[in-house]
Amino acid sequence: MIQTSKTLTFEEYLTYDDGTDNRYELVDGELVMVPLPTADHSDVIDLLSKTFSLEIEKLGLNWIVKRDVGTYVGIHPETGKERSRTPDLCVITQEQWNEVKANKKAAAVLKTPSLLIVEVVSPGDKRTDYKEKESEYKKAGVREYWIIDLRVSKVTVLSLVNGDYQKAEFTNNQLIISGIFPELSLSAQKILSV
Repeated sequence: MIQTSKTLTFEEYLTYDDGTDNRYELVDGELVMVPLPTADHSDVIDLLSKTFSLEIEKLGLNWIVKRDVGTYVGIHPETGKERSRTPDLCVITQEQWNEVKANKKAAAVLKTPSLLIVEVVSPGDKRTDYKEKESEYKKAGVREYWIIDLRVSKVTVLSLVNGDYQKAEFTNNQLIISGIFPELSLSAQKILSV
């Protein structure tokens, strides 16, 4: 990720436009450019988006799957500065999306925790997805956080239990266990071999 020297408040971040198509996360008040995904990265997100959408429809839930929606993760305790991330994929309620849509001029950023967030680990960005975002999503109250690591062929599912994440790792033909989608029939191999 490329960090800029531009410092913003969360409210300024919501309306920031540098005239490019670049995507940014807000980390301790600093804009951090999010790199474009690789083809494999994009294919994983496409697969999961379709899979989650079918599960939502099958279960008759009032949820939706979104890409390129920011997630406000609050004030970072060590710095006192605000953070907002742009997950690869998130599952949210229709009510959450209606709140985002109400402010047509601001960036699409949720101010309440997503039900599920997926991040595909980018080359050279392992620490961010495994440590920083895990901590931030936990503090924000994200119920389930998936880390897809194509380099080591592993899917990690972190489930929020009593304020802490319980970790389960899946490889090969193991079926993913999800508290958000309890009837999901999806193997780690299917995700990792797209």
